[in-house]
Amino acid sequence: MRAMVLDEPGRPLRAAEIHRPEPGPGEALVRVRACGVCRTDLHVFDGELPAPKLPLVLGHQIVGVVEQAAPGAEGLAPGTRVGVPWLGWTCGECGPCRSGRENLCERARFTGYDADGGYAEFAIADARYCLPIPAGYPDLAAAPLLCAGLVGYRCLRMTGDAERLGIYGFGGAAHIVAQVARYEGRRIFAFTREGDIEGQRFARELGAEWAGSSTELPPEELDAAILFAPAGELVPVALRAVAPGGTVVCGEIHMSDIPSFPYELLWRERVVRSVANLTRRDGAEFLELAPRVPIRTRVRAFPLERANEALETLRAGKVRGAIALVVGAASPEGEGG
Repeated sequence: MRAMVLDEPGRPLRAAEIHRPEPGPGEALVRVRACGVCRTDLHVFDGELPAPKLPLVLGHQIVGVVEQAAPGAEGLAPGTRVGVPWLGWTCGECGPCRSGRENLCERARFTGYDADGGYAEFAIADARYCLPIPAGYPDLAAAPLLCAGLVGYRCLRMTGDAERLGIYGFGGAAHIVAQVARYEGRRIFAFTREGDIEGQRFARELGAEWAGSSTELPPEELDAAILFAPAGELVPVALRAVAPGGTVVCGEIHMSDIPSFPYELLWRERVVRSVANLTRRDGAEFLELAPRVPIRTRVRAFPLERANEALETLRAGKVRGAIALVVGAASPEGEGG
């Protein structure tokens, strides 16, 4: 099968013909139609996440159809359309798993990191972590829902009932979360890179009532803020923007170091917390909600062989919305819902 392979972090992906994998018990072989390109892919590519499987096929926002289901892969008949997210396997036995926190599983394995992902024509997936894709979403439009959407949704839930919501970094996750937040009646304040006028205009199109630079204070205090930018220096900036009792949620899997800041920024019961991975419950809730909003994703598509260009486009922040690779016979439309 065709694949784009990471041989060593920091080196370009290599176009290759590799052996098509075979599913084991409880697994499905998925023919990939589209795969979202995520900032976590960049963190793996750059070597910022330690000890990935090498050589490695990146990609954890997979949309495809079941080609073959091994014994134990319940409910996955060939031809079933599924999504495969970042969290690819959990033990079901450790303390976090037994307490409903499988996102913190002590032995978790991750798609496109511990196991080969979707930058290829086929991928193996644990049947338990194959999520149903809502009808009406073309493959490309559905791909960003599987990480940008799912992790963003978990971040939003961590803000409680915050009405005035700040979003720092208005990319793939933010453009989905903003739609859910507006559906829930929240007010959006968007923060972008300095001088990113187009990004601020994009945020307003999606319902933000104010948009400005991440170095600015919003026109009023926020109840909560979500950071989708991997910049640790934004944590004290966001703390300055939230009201007493407010929460700052860090949604990135990797972030630069948070600089020292005065205790008064945290005082009066402000909270800083991270979000790690997702659960199947997150997936079920979010994918059931998506058509009701309805969430519309904006996706720039690249063919599989241009995966390196797609990653560099993401790094440069040159896209409004999300990026996905067209791998198989994916629907070409970039919007769904």
